[in-house]
Amino acid sequence: MTSLIRPTTPVPTPRLAVRGVPWTSAVLLAALGAGTVRARRRLRALPVLPAPPIAPAASAGLPRAAGWRLLTAQGVEPDAATFLTACAYADREGLRVLDLLPADLAAERALGLLRLVDPAGYRQDRLGEGRGAGYALLVAEEVLARAGVDPDTPRRDPAELQALVRRLKEFAADATGLAVAPALSSGRPGRDTTGQGRVAELRAQGLPPGALAAAQLAGLAVLAGAVLRQGRWGAAAAGLYWLQPYLTLGGRGAPLRPADLARATAARPVHSLAAGLRTAAAAARTPRGAADTARAAAYRAELADGTDRFFEPRRPDCPWCGSRQLTVRVRVPDLLQGKPGRFALEQCADCGHVFQNPRLTLEGLEFYYRDFYDGRGGEGAGTVFGRLGASYRARAEMLRPYGAPASWLDVGTGHGHFCNAARAVWPGTRFDGLDMGDGVLEAERRGWVATGFQGQFPEFAAKLAGRYEVVSMYHYLEHTRDPLAELDTAAEVLAPGGHLAIELPDPDSRMARLLGPAWLPWFQPQHQHLIPAANLREALADRGFTVLAEEHGAAHQGNDFFGAVALTATRLAPDPDRPWGPPATPRSRALAGAVRVAALPCFAGAAVLDALRTAAVRRTDGGNAYRMLARREGP
Repeated sequence: MTSLIRPTTPVPTPRLAVRGVPWTSAVLLAALGAGTVRARRRLRALPVLPAPPIAPAASAGLPRAAGWRLLTAQGVEPDAATFLTACAYADREGLRVLDLLPADLAAERALGLLRLVDPAGYRQDRLGEGRGAGYALLVAEEVLARAGVDPDTPRRDPAELQALVRRLKEFAADATGLAVAPALSSGRPGRDTTGQGRVAELRAQGLPPGALAAAQLAGLAVLAGAVLRQGRWGAAAAGLYWLQPYLTLGGRGAPLRPADLARATAARPVHSLAAGLRTAAAAARTPRGAADTARAAAYRAELADGTDRFFEPRRPDCPWCGSRQLTVRVRVPDLLQGKPGRFALEQCADCGHVFQNPRLTLEGLEFYYRDFYDGRGGEGAGTVFGRLGASYRARAEMLRPYGAPASWLDVGTGHGHFCNAARAVWPGTRFDGLDMGDGVLEAERRGWVATGFQGQFPEFAAKLAGRYEVVSMYHYLEHTRDPLAELDTAAEVLAPGGHLAIELPDPDSRMARLLGPAWLPWFQPQHQHLIPAANLREALADRGFTVLAEEHGAAHQGNDFFGAVALTATRLAPDPDRPWGPPATPRSRALAGAVRVAALPCFAGAAVLDALRTAAVRRTDGGNAYRMLARREGP
C-alpha cells in the first residue's frame, strides 16, 4: 500500500533580521557607527591652545605666573611656552581649572576620554564630573586653597590627577575646561601588565572597574558570536570595531595625533581582550583598604547585639489621621546597602498614608544612613545626584510664572546639587542649604550654597523666621520623622507671599503595585513616610497655603524598571565587600560577578522600558512622583 504521507523538507527557523541584516549585527553596526560618529564629532570640538608666542625653552623650568599652578604626572615635562600660553588661554576664557591634553595621547586613552566628555557642553554642565587625561592640570591657586589641595605634593600618577580634576571641578563648577596642548607630550608611560593601573584610573574617575571589565568582555563575546554565526554582517560589525580607533582619530587636521594609532588599530581585538581580562582579575584581587578594614571591625562590634534596638515599638494608629485601620503594604530587607534588618511599610485604609512601622529610632537612622550619602557610598551618591541636572532645572523653572526670588532655602540639600544647578536658571538668587550631614558644609566650601545650615529644620525655625522668599523640600519630607512639623517650620521660615516647593514619591503610582517590593521609591529603610498628593494639599491648606501648581508627569523619575533590576540584583547577590556583611569568599565574589553579568541585558531592557514609560507619563501626567508649589498667604 502506497503511503499517502509525503516526506517533508525541514523548514529552517527564520532569524530576526532587518532587511536581510540579522538583528544582532544590525544593533552592533548601529551602536558602533553612532559611537564612532559621536567620538569624531567630540574630537573636532576639542579646544586647542594657540601656538605659543615664544619658542619652547629646553630646560629652563617653568616661570611663575601670578595665581596659577601647573600640576603634572611623573615623566611629563611641559615647556615654559606651553605653560604661559595655557595661563593666558585660561584667563581669556574665564577658566579656573584647565586639563591639558598631550597631542600624542594614546589612542585607547583618547577614545575613553571622548566616551566620557562632550567638549561642547563640558564647561556649562555645572553638575558634570571633572574629566581629564591625567597628565597636566593648570589650576588657580584660590581653587586649590578652597579645595584644600597642596600644590607642592610630589609628582603624581595619572590616576591621582584624574581624581584631582574630579574634585576641583566641584570648586569651579562652570569654570573648568580642557584643551589640547600641541607641544605637550605624554612621555613614555609604563606598560600596565597587571591591570592595577587601569583599575586605579577607573576608580579615580568614579567608574566601577569590575562592571566595566565584565561589560567589555561581554561585548567582545557578542562580537565573536556575530562573526561565527552571522557571516558577512557579523564580520562587518567586528571590522567596524577593529577600525574604530583609526576612523575616529585618524585623518589630517585632528587635534590629537596618537603616536600608537597604527599599532592600537591593528591589535585592537587582542589588546581589548587582554585589557578586559587583566582589569577583571585586578579588580577581583584588589585588597580591602585600611579604611574598609577599620569600618568592617566597627560594624561587627555594633552588630554583635543585633538590630532590635534600632526599632521603636510598632504604633497602632496612622500618624497622619489617627485611624487604626492599617494594613501592611510592603515588607522588605535593606536592598539599598544590604545591611541586616527587615522593614515594613503600612498603609492607612482611611487616608492612604504609607509609613514605616515600626519606625527606626534615631540610632537606627544613623546606622542605616551611614556610608550611603557619605563615607563608603558618598562618591556613588554624588555621581547619581550629579546626573539629575535636567530634573533640578525643571524644579527651578516651576517658579518662573511667579517672579524672580531673591532668597531661597533648600531643605535637605545634601551636598547642594540642586542649588548648584538652579543657579543657571536663577543667577541672581541667593541659595542657602540646610541638612543634617556634613555635606552641607562642603557645599558652602564649594560655593554651591551661600550659607550651609547643619541640623534639623525645626531647630532653625526661630532663627530663620520670615527670611526666605522660597523654601524647597525636594525628596525630603519622606525622610523625616514628622512631616507635619516640617511643614509648620516652612510656614514660619517663609516671608508672607513666599513660596513652598515640594517634590515627593507618589505612593499611588501604578508601578508601586506592579513592582511590589522592587519599586525603588519605597527606598527602605530611609523613607519614613509616603504621602498621597491629596493629603499634602489638605495639610498645606490647614497651614495657610494656596496650592498654585501641581505636576505629576513632569516630576516622574525614569528609573522604575532600572531600579527594580538593581534592587533585585542586590537581593540575589549583595556586594561581597560590604563592611557590614560576612567576610568575602571566592564563592560570594563569583556569585556577585555572575549576577552582574547576567543583569547586564536586564539593565539594557529596563532602560528601554523606562524611556518608553517616561515618554508616556509626560503625556498622561502620571508617574512615580509629584511636585507642588504653594504660596503662603496672610501676614
